[in-house]
Amino acid sequence: MPPIAELMEFGGALPGVDVQPSAYARLLGYPRNHVLEGRARELADWARNWFAEHGRPWIYARQAGEFEIAGESIRVDGSSFISRRLKSTLEQAETYSVVLAAVGAGLEAEEESRRRWHDEKPDEYFFLEIYASAVVEHLITITGARLCDWAEQNEMTVLPHYSPGYSDWDVAEQPRLLELIKRTRREPFPSSVEALDSGMLRPRKTLLAVFGLAPRSDRLQRLTNLIPCESCSFGPCQYRRAPYRAVRQPAAEQDSGRIAVLDHDAEYNVSRKALQRWAEERLTLRLLEDGSLDAVFRYDGTTCSNMGRPLTFHYNVRLGPRAEGYPLRELRCAPASDDTGHAYMCKYLENPALLMAAIESEKPLSGERLNAVLKWQRGSSAAGCYCDAGSREHKWGLVLETIHYALARKESAQNTEQ
Repeated sequence: MPPIAELMEFGGALPGVDVQPSAYARLLGYPRNHVLEGRARELADWARNWFAEHGRPWIYARQAGEFEIAGESIRVDGSSFISRRLKSTLEQAETYSVVLAAVGAGLEAEEESRRRWHDEKPDEYFFLEIYASAVVEHLITITGARLCDWAEQNEMTVLPHYSPGYSDWDVAEQPRLLELIKRTRREPFPSSVEALDSGMLRPRKTLLAVFGLAPRSDRLQRLTNLIPCESCSFGPCQYRRAPYRAVRQPAAEQDSGRIAVLDHDAEYNVSRKALQRWAEERLTLRLLEDGSLDAVFRYDGTTCSNMGRPLTFHYNVRLGPRAEGYPLRELRCAPASDDTGHAYMCKYLENPALLMAAIESEKPLSGERLNAVLKWQRGSSAAGCYCDAGSREHKWGLVLETIHYALARKESAQNTEQ
């Protein structure tokens, strides 16, 4: 481990957060390069201006004093965590230390969006909620950029962040991670944050994360899934060693041949007839310049109470290029912008913040290749609402199997033509 004079720590309020319009539009569910117009543009500008005046975003990060991998556990400053995926990543990179981080959009936006909902202004509620999510995404990105700056001076490399609730890290461990992060040394923790028994955080627009610190070496460059630059969208960074994957790559890198990367004879949990219908009627696929794909799936259902109110949710999935096996890079589920039925779900009526936070945080199979959905043992509840985790897992299964079916059918047709 390179000698470090003092363990790193920084934190505090971060006024003047400037979320990129493209990032905000993506979280709103619009396709890339879409230009907001009319009422949508008005609401987006309102949310941005409101947050600029009233929002109180913050960040905090500190290097852990102790770190080790003991058996199946990751031990940090005396606390143990279980995540096979994070453990594997840290081991592959020969990580010798970690940075604990927390970022938040602040309580103000959450309270304002709640007021807008109670005032029967669901559009303002939705746009401000999504803007606060975009702020959190931006904050963790610039936190990583600051860590890269510090690591560069100490001949280290910072790995991409990982958080409870991501693939193979139980969100129930979040309270323990929050307690650990709050053990500050010199800097006071900049905001009031608490963790519920479920693992959800309050305020909801808060993210806890772990960044691995690894030696700078050629070996890390060969572990392409560990190169943080490829998943970092911080444009002005002076320490970039690899292009952001949204940058156009040479055609030879976009497709490494017509070898099948999906199982064409897959055994789905859903009938192929249903998958074909959904692929044609509910799924939109768009190929991006870098070879990745944007998938949007529209789910129409009904609440299980209140006379079966209709509801519509949109599933947005970003998949990496075919040559990489269509890795699931980004997953998001949220009510359609014009949907009102979700507000009549039982769990929403009991605690809207808790339910929507659970829906927003669930990103099944994140980082895995699309083929992984074929072996995913998931919830089997076919309820039309989103009140319990089993029904939400069931719907994610339908979405990912439909995407798999559509891409496998397309790949099979292309191979036949050749």
